[in-house]
Amino acid sequence: MTDRYSEIDAVITYIHQHIEEPLPLSRLADHVAYSPYHFTRIFKERIGLSPHYYISSLRLQKAKELLIHTNLPVRDIGLEIGQQSLGTFTTRFTQRVGVTPSQFRKSMMQADRCLQSLQKLTDWGAAHPPLHPSIRIKGTVQAEIPFEGVVFIGLFAKPIPEGLPLYGTLLSSLGDFNFADVKPGTYYLMATSVSWGMQAKEILLPHTTLRTRSKKPIIVKPFSPVPDQQVTLHPPRLDDPPILISLPLLMRHFLAHTLQHRNR
Repeated sequence: MTDRYSEIDAVITYIHQHIEEPLPLSRLADHVAYSPYHFTRIFKERIGLSPHYYISSLRLQKAKELLIHTNLPVRDIGLEIGQQSLGTFTTRFTQRVGVTPSQFRKSMMQADRCLQSLQKLTDWGAAHPPLHPSIRIKGTVQAEIPFEGVVFIGLFAKPIPEGLPLYGTLLSSLGDFNFADVKPGTYYLMATSVSWGMQAKEILLPHTTLRTRSKKPIIVKPFSPVPDQQVTLHPPRLDDPPILISLPLLMRHFLAHTLQHRNR
């Protein structure tokens, strides 16, 4: 991630410290003595998201933490992050995390079971049907530090890992990946990882997992090859957005997909 507009780091720290308070654009811009217009432009260039969207993402991350670490009712958790309507909170959470708040809270055991199933899996290739002559995005995943576990990698509609990826897979180790039959469009490549010994809470709240993301989009055009993507997983950085998508959900989808191809 670039260090350009390093003054945005101070704003990100400020947002984290005051996430429970109203954070209008004017307040954030004043923190670095910029006009709201100029602040919004450089924030989006540095982070890839608008200030408003970034803040809403952090608040949903806080909701995930409250669901796991407290017994607060879902309605109260929605109120904690500024959502007055239970319906609105549930809808937004479900769209961006992939499961309802109640399902997320109950997924502790599912996380453990899925990771154990992945560790026992021997035919990872069963989830990857043979490639056809079509547009594909392929490349290699590396890591800045030693790592053994599963890699989650996908193409998303926004530069933040939320909702189900438009194209996604799991890898049993660092190395090559590919997505076949990619339709023309604009995508953001993102990945994270789960070590084999990771606990369920760490999977549900992946604050410390290695990760990588592209702020610049991958643009797929008809009949045009896409350059190979070389990505490197790194420890969390200040300007990384939260990983909102439920990792157990991605595990479950991958295992079901693998079983489906195995039984054909």
